[in-house]
Amino acid sequence: MGAAAILGWMSALLQRLGVELPIVQAGMGGGLAAHELAAAVADAGGLGTIGILGPDELRAEIAAVRRATDGPLAVNLLLPFARPAHFEAASEADVVVTFWGRPKRRTAKAWMHQCGSVEEALVARAAGADAVVSGTRFLMSDECGAHPAYKERSREAGETILTELFGVGWPAQHRVIPNEATARWLRGDPRGPGWLRGLHAATAPLASRVPVGVQIRMAASQRPSRPLFGPAAATVGGPPSLVEAGPLYAGECIDRIDDIRPAGELVRELAG
Repeated sequence: MGAAAILGWMSALLQRLGVELPIVQAGMGGGLAAHELAAAVADAGGLGTIGILGPDELRAEIAAVRRATDGPLAVNLLLPFARPAHFEAASEADVVVTFWGRPKRRTAKAWMHQCGSVEEALVARAAGADAVVSGTRFLMSDECGAHPAYKERSREAGETILTELFGVGWPAQHRVIPNEATARWLRGDPRGPGWLRGLHAATAPLASRVPVGVQIRMAASQRPSRPLFGPAAATVGGPPSLVEAGPLYAGECIDRIDDIRPAGELVRELAG
């Protein structure tokens, strides 16, 4: 499928959903993309997205968006952690977005799959996805739930690292901004120590079943000196220690982003 065909495919879907501008905000999980950000993007004419939380929290966040805006809404589910209850809660949104796993339709709603490569996008298309998604810019918005120090570190960042260091329950590569944890443990190999990656792989079947809310609470014990790092990111209401002991997720484009602005303003700029 060529670029023109992909753009036409996306445009038709967004038009059907009532999305005014061809902007889909990535659903950053763990409280980074909550109802404030999703509602602001939807109000500006884009497709706002809530990141994965526990099923009950997802329902509450969806209800909060519905009270704030009439715009369409998506929910992003990380496949290693998503259970049937997550998909049931996400069905109350207009779009279900999946990420990090083999693309497979698990909903009767419009389905998008967030991709990390062209190959994954083609697999998602073959599996019947209605669209594919990518993005980082909304991390640097006023409404994003990232910890202020995480946003400031992102504003100053000039590079990212592709690593498996933060793989408890999620043994996969993550692209992150350097912090104390990466400086301490990635001296010989950006992927992380081999023994630690092996531990992540061995414990993933059990660790991935720990509820998302419990994982976030457990993350408060993470320290840069202790080689036990989960995927929870630093949020406004979470432990500030995660700025140095957790993953500071960001895409390669982060070196071209140096300001923090309202999400609605970003939607209009990106669409222009």
